[in-house]
Amino acid sequence: MNTQPQLMDATRMHDILTQHLAQIRENIFLNSELGIIRGDSTVFSLMMRQNPPFIINDHRLGIIMSGEAEINFNLQDRHLTSGTLVYISPGTIIHPKRLSSDFHIYGIALFHNFPMPFAQGQMPSAFNGQVRDFQLPASKEDIATAKHILDTIWQIVHATDDYHRPTVTALVAAQMHHYDHLFHQQANQLASTHSREHTIFNRFLQLVTQHCVEHHQIGYYAKRMCLTERYLSTVIRKTSGTTAKDWIDRALVTRIKIELRHTDKSAAQIAEEMHFTNPSFFSKYFRRLTGKTPGEYKSNR
Repeated sequence: MNTQPQLMDATRMHDILTQHLAQIRENIFLNSELGIIRGDSTVFSLMMRQNPPFIINDHRLGIIMSGEAEINFNLQDRHLTSGTLVYISPGTIIHPKRLSSDFHIYGIALFHNFPMPFAQGQMPSAFNGQVRDFQLPASKEDIATAKHILDTIWQIVHATDDYHRPTVTALVAAQMHHYDHLFHQQANQLASTHSREHTIFNRFLQLVTQHCVEHHQIGYYAKRMCLTERYLSTVIRKTSGTTAKDWIDRALVTRIKIELRHTDKSAAQIAEEMHFTNPSFFSKYFRRLTGKTPGEYKSNR
């Protein structure tokens, strides 16, 4: 079975959906710049037949209107339910596992050709690459706002063949700001309910997720957080029951597994990209933590 993720971009989606457009046209819009879906589950049924996993090179924002789904994002299982706002970033590997029969989603894909509404460095922080994906349980009012913005974009792109792009771009910016606000609102609520130790732990995990490829030692993270290594180590063990080094190793091994499972890169190339001193040390490190050499893991993928 081929597990190499397929690029699911605008061209590939157009190829898959073209012969079904008559059936789904009322709920699907697709061109080289953006794609919009309004509740039609046919698209997901067709995607499930395409031998996932997939990889995307665009931004996608969704609203789960009903039903539930089990979807794996970057080797992490997610359970999506009604009343959830979803974002997935460029480079995300997606493997849908199960969709309920009543699963309906409203969403938009901003393809590579779409004129993004933000200048370089001004993208809302939830979308600037620090977060690979997120799922936000939202109120009925917040869901209604997101749906209203998407419905307005839908109306504009159907108004004329050459729709007014600045208006669409401005509405996309509004949607992204809406998601960004709710993302940080949730983060602030969680932070206010956690002790200082939990705040430190969550910040540590965030930094590890972002920088584990380049930085394998706790000293880097302690310095970034203006803490001593000893204090940070104590807090992480007290909060999670696991050492800080174990968390770094878990994140790093997950990234290595993604590269081995979903790319054709050699172990030596991955070792270099992930800042190991040499391929031999990389192989011993991976085997110590997984029980397999990189070659064995790749051949058994």
